[in-house]
Order: sequence, then C-alpha cells, then structure tokens
Amino acid sequence: MAVAVEFRTIPEMFLRLTEKFAKESRPVLMYKSDGTYKGISYSELRSKVETFAFGLSALGIERGDRVAIISENRPEWVVSDLAIVALGAVGVPLYPTMTAKQIEFIFNDAGVKAAIVSNQFQLNKVMRAYPDVKTLEKVILIAEKGPIPEPDTFGFSVVMEMGEKRRKEDPELVRKSIQSVQPEDLLTLIYTSGTTGNPKGVMLSHRNLVSNIIASAQVIEFGTDDVMLSFLPLSHSFERMAGYYTGMSCGATIAYAESVETVRDNMLEVRPTIVTTVPRLFERIYSRVMKQVDGGSPLKKKIFFWALDVGHRYAQARRTGSISTGLRLKHAVADRLVYAKLREKTGGRMKFFVSGGAALGKEFGEFFEAVGLNVIEGYGLTESSPVISVNRLDNYKFGTVGHPIPGVEVRIAPDGEILARGPNIMTGYFNNQEATRQAIDSDGWLHTGDIGNLDAEGFIHITDRKKHLFVSSGGKNIAPQPIENLFLSSKYIEQFMLIGDRRMFLTALIVPDFDALKEYADARNITYTSISDLVKDPDVNDLIDKEINKIQKDLANYERVRRFTLLEKQFSIEEGELTPTQKVRRKVIEERYGHLIDSMYEGIS
Repeated sequence: MAVAVEFRTIPEMFLRLTEKFAKESRPVLMYKSDGTYKGISYSELRSKVETFAFGLSALGIERGDRVAIISENRPEWVVSDLAIVALGAVGVPLYPTMTAKQIEFIFNDAGVKAAIVSNQFQLNKVMRAYPDVKTLEKVILIAEKGPIPEPDTFGFSVVMEMGEKRRKEDPELVRKSIQSVQPEDLLTLIYTSGTTGNPKGVMLSHRNLVSNIIASAQVIEFGTDDVMLSFLPLSHSFERMAGYYTGMSCGATIAYAESVETVRDNMLEVRPTIVTTVPRLFERIYSRVMKQVDGGSPLKKKIFFWALDVGHRYAQARRTGSISTGLRLKHAVADRLVYAKLREKTGGRMKFFVSGGAALGKEFGEFFEAVGLNVIEGYGLTESSPVISVNRLDNYKFGTVGHPIPGVEVRIAPDGEILARGPNIMTGYFNNQEATRQAIDSDGWLHTGDIGNLDAEGFIHITDRKKHLFVSSGGKNIAPQPIENLFLSSKYIEQFMLIGDRRMFLTALIVPDFDALKEYADARNITYTSISDLVKDPDVNDLIDKEINKIQKDLANYERVRRFTLLEKQFSIEEGELTPTQKVRRKVIEERYGHLIDSMYEGIS
C-alpha cells in the first residue's frame, strides 16, 4: 500500500488529507463517550486543529517554541499535536505516568513554554513543578470542571474561543505557518524512558518521521477501509508513528480504547482490522485462552489441540504453496470449531496485529498464526523514528524482526551490535552532543545498543540489549531476554526476570499468575488467606519448580534457572519497575529486591 497523499511535513500531511477526504462522512478518529463510540470526520478535525492552532497563537506560541502534551490517548491529543506543528512549534510528549520530578526535569531540559494536560491529576503534577520551571508560561487543561484557580492556566474550550477570535484577526495565519514548515525543521522532542539516569531528548525532524511513515506504508498494508484500535501511549514513538501518523496518512480510521484495561471490551465494540501493540497483549491473550482450555472437558481439550496442530501444519503448507485437499478440509472444520471463536474475541475483522516495543516470543507468533490471527513483528528505537525493520505479511519469520524498511540500511558490528543508517535517524540528543557522538558515528550509523545477526535470508535476529548481556562468573555470555520469553508461555507465570550477571548461576524473580495459582490451590485444598500465603506455600513453589524444569529442559546447563523467588506483587509502570511499553527496568528491580536476590545465592562459595 502507500500513503493517500504526498507530503513532506506532518502539517502538510494533515492539510492534504483533510482536503482529500473533506466530503467523506466516515470518521478519521473515534472515541468513547456516554457509553458509545462517536466519530470525528476529516472536516471536523480540520476545523478543531485550525481553531486550536489559532488559540495557541493567541497565547503567544510561535515557531520553534516547545509545547508539552501530558495526556492519555484521546482526540484532543491529536488536535493538540497537529496544532502545535502547524505553527512550526515543537511537540514534547510526556507519559501520563511520569512524576512531578520527572516532568520538572524534562520541562527544564527542553525549555517548555506551554503544557497541555488531560485532567486535574496531571495539572497538579505540573503545578508542583511550575515554580522551578522558568520557561513555563501557560498551561492548558483539556478536561475542565468549572473555573480553574491555578495561575496562567486555561481551559481547552477557552483556548478554542480565543482561536475563533484570532482567526478573524488574521485568517491566513495558520495556512501560512503550515507552508513555512520545512522538512529539516524539528518536529518533536521525545524523551527516552530509559532504565537508568535522566532521560535524553531525542530530536526528530519532519524529514525523519515522514521518511519512516512513507517507508512503513509501503510494506505494511494500511488502507481507507481499515479501523485501528489505539491503546499504546501516543507519547511513545511507536504508537505515534505507526498507530497515528502512518494509519492516518493512509486514510484509516483510528479508534481510541478507553484504557489498557478495557482493550478486550473495546475490541468487540470497535471491531478493528489492525491493532498496533506490544508483546504483553499476546502473552495475556495466550494465557487467557490456555486457561479456558485447561478448564474445559477432555473432549474440548482434544479438539482444541487437534485444531492447533492442524493450524500449524496449514500455515507451514501455505508458506510452501502446497496445501493438500485433506489438510484444507481439516482446516475448514478446525476454523469452524476453534479459530473463528478466538477471532471473534478480537471483533471478528482482524487482518493483522503489528507488534513492537519489545521482542515477541516465537511461540506466541506461531500460536496466533495457527488460529488465523497474523502478527507482524517490527523493530526500532525512538532514535530511528522508530522503525528500522519489519516482517511482511507475505514474507515473515517468527523469532526475527524482518527485513529493513525501504531506505534504511542495517549492518552488524564486529561485536554483534546492530547498526542502522537512513533518513529516519534522529538529528541528535537535545543539549547533549557527547551522547549524540556516542550514538551516531562519523559515517552516520546509529549504534542501537541491541545485539543480533542477519541470517542467510536477510532476516534480522535480535538476541538482547548490549548492556543486558550477562557474563557469568564462569565467563559464559548469556542473553536473558530469550530465556525470559520461554518462561512466559507458562500459564502459571505472569512476569519473569532473570538474574545472573557476574553470578555463579542463574536465578529468577517470578510474579505468578495469581488467578491460576488460586485455582490450583483450591483444587488441591491448599489453605491460604492471602497472596502472601500462596507464594510461600511449599506445594505452590514445587509446582513452579516443575514448570521451570519442564520449560528449560532444552537449555544449556549454564542457561538454566537454579533457584527462584515468587513475588506477591506485579512489576508496574507506576512503581518505576516497567517502562511505558512494559519492558523491565532491571536496575530498579535488582535494587528493590536486592535482599531476596542475595538470599538465593546464600551458602554458595
């Protein structure tokens, strides 16, 4: 497929799309309100964005000014973003989970002049940072509930009213501003979530993002008939580029989930054809399906696993182009008995999922392929706008992140690090020339920090993060992520973190699936009054020990987990243990649970 209009900058994309589809009634955006999904047409979006841009201008926002957005996914996020860039200003998106201290650091580092926040909770955090941010002049609150007592703070609707007035004074202001925006201009500052230290501001130009949008649209089939469900944070580069800019550039409709927790229900309401997501969603769906199967009758189990086997064989035969009549008939029966019911849980119209943000376990990709739900896994970094490579619908290999997208070069450094070069590579880190020099060499290659290789067919394999590679005290190099992904296939394991850098052997911190443990305990009359009782119970620990040994039987001796500790609380974004894309912050967790980790190595000399 390809983008629906030609463009060189994001505001130019917005202008041309809203002109092309101005007379169409189908929505460009959908959101849940009063219990039902409502749509915003292209002409309505055009009006809202232009009016808000005029309003920002009335507040003194000019070309080059940095404007922050702190909000959950909603239409106002898009209106704000498009209005900011229409004025030639620079958007600085922040995760709604950030603390006041993190907000203060980013605001000061970026020199933020104005901030747009979703609700009172976010406003309170900004107000705590406000006295220590000298550049911050104005704050705009989206969800207004009466008068706003905070200084220099305006309701979203008030800014819209100011915009209507400003439009009458200078009706050509926004159009002229859009026309003056150039491809090399700074589009956005995205602060990497990171796992240690202060975040760095990634500078991405219009050329960076536009090249990535156009290249991605050439290899991923987005179109005007598609409906995309958006629930990953728009402040993350993956969702912003793929689930927002690329989807919109191809004329797709974007529907916003109410929250991460309501994705399952929203899928049934929206009936999306495409969802951009992270591996955690597939792990949860897989776990839920296997739990239901486990609780079914022996006959239902037999039918399910027969259908799964047929699905695997059918997928393999389809790749070689030789599906026998018998297999085709069996697949039709399996589809009616099993696959169709699973697909219905996603709304029944799903063409494919796009997975990014972290590595997808090979077994999950193969499972979803077998039941007729295709998953396209890609790879990239915020610093690469973000897509570097992606599997194609007609050319994919599970356990890899596909081939580079058009215009992007990839090579492997002598130490195994993946390097990338192309028009999508950031212009640098804001206010940090030394970090920029370390990330991008003199030949323009971005050093990704990921370790991997290219196979004979040109597919990229990622083994782990360079800084996450363990070296055991015996000198063995161990990549933790593939091992961790193996254990997540267990219905009893919710989260899993491997320990072992500079240690004699591997151990693990495990967050079990508490519902599965309760069912196990109840079925065996194991008494407990709390989760704490459950994770300490000898029978429960014996169960997990057997699960671990069953899963790791094919691993090398030095890759096997020798001891583990069950935790009674999930790792969370709010506690700083996970990044917003659900990646484990190893240093934080190792410090927080240091006493438990040390206890697993006690008595070892």
